[in-house]
Amino acid sequence: MKAIVLNETGDPNQLAYQEVEKPKPAEGEVLIRLKHASLNRRDVFITHGLYPGIKLPSVLGADGSGVVAETGDRAGGVKKGDEVLINPGLNWGDNPHVNSPQFNILGMPSNGTYAEFVKVPVENIYKKPEYLTFQEAAALPLAAVTAYRAVVTRGNVQEGETVLIPGIGSGVALFALQIAKAKGARVFITSGSDEKIEKAKDLGAEDGVNYKKDGYVKSLREMMGSADLSIDGVGGESFMDLISLARPGGRIVNFGATTGPVPSFLLPKLFFKHLDLKGTTMGSPQDFEEMLAFFSNHKIRPVLDRSFPLEAAAEAQLYMESGKHYGKITLEIDSTI
Repeated sequence: MKAIVLNETGDPNQLAYQEVEKPKPAEGEVLIRLKHASLNRRDVFITHGLYPGIKLPSVLGADGSGVVAETGDRAGGVKKGDEVLINPGLNWGDNPHVNSPQFNILGMPSNGTYAEFVKVPVENIYKKPEYLTFQEAAALPLAAVTAYRAVVTRGNVQEGETVLIPGIGSGVALFALQIAKAKGARVFITSGSDEKIEKAKDLGAEDGVNYKKDGYVKSLREMMGSADLSIDGVGGESFMDLISLARPGGRIVNFGATTGPVPSFLLPKLFFKHLDLKGTTMGSPQDFEEMLAFFSNHKIRPVLDRSFPLEAAAEAQLYMESGKHYGKITLEIDSTI
C-alpha cells in the first residue's frame, strides 16, 4: 500500500510517499481502508523532532475516517463495510481524570492515517455520524475531543458565561467556539488576522480583537468585560493577559503552547483573583463518546480549510506551518469509497 513515511526528522520535507507493507489486524484489531485523514500540529512537531519519544520510521497521522476492510479475532461490534472514524487516543487507562503512562496517540510510534490502510484496536473505532461526510468525520477526532474536554469536562462551561478563546483559527479553537456556543455561552476571540475574526463571528463568536494592535487587552475588556472561562492553546507572552482578563474566581484551561513557554508568571495575579488554572490534553474514551453524542445532537460540523491528495502531505504540513489556514486541513486518500 502507499503511505507517507517519516524516515528522519528535520522538517515536513522529510516526509516520503512510498510503498509499505499493508498491515494485518491481530486479535482485537480492525483494519480500516481510509478515505480521508486530517492534519494536527502534532504531525508538524514530529517532523521537526519536537515531540517526546520519537521512533522512526513511522507513518504519521492521528485522524482518519473510512470503511472497515478486515477484522481480527475477538473484534466484535464492527463488521466489514462499516463506515467509521477513529479515536486516536490509545491506552488511556481506567482513570477518566488523567491518562495512564501507557497512553499514546496514533501516528507515531504506531503507524497512523497518512496511508491507504491503518489498523487500530476495535475499542478505538466509532460509527461515522450519518450527517457528516467522510472528510468532515476525519477532521473531528483529536481536535474535537481536545476541545470538548477543555470546554466541558475540565472547563465546566455554563449557560450565560463569558468564554474567551485566543488564537482563533486552529481546529481545536474553532471546535471550542462551537461547543461553548452550543452550551449557551457568550464567546469572544482573538486573532492576528482581522479576516479570521470576521469568519469566527459568522460562526457564532460575539466579537473579537486583533492581538497585534496596541491596547488589545483594554479593547477586549471594554468589549466583553471579564472572562469566566478562557480556553488557551497559545501560551507564550500572551498567557498573562488571560489572567488579567479573568473574572475573580474564573477558570483558565490550557491545552497547548503554540507560541512557546510563558516567559514570566506572576503568581500574585493568580492567587489574589482565586483563579483555577487547569491543564488538559486529548480526552478519555468517555470524553470521546460524549463529544460524538454532543456533536450529533447539535449537528456541529468542522470548519474545513483545504484538502490535499495523500502524496502532497508534505505540502499540506508546510501550509499548516505557515499559519494561513482557518480550520482543518485534510488529506484525500481514496475517492472510490
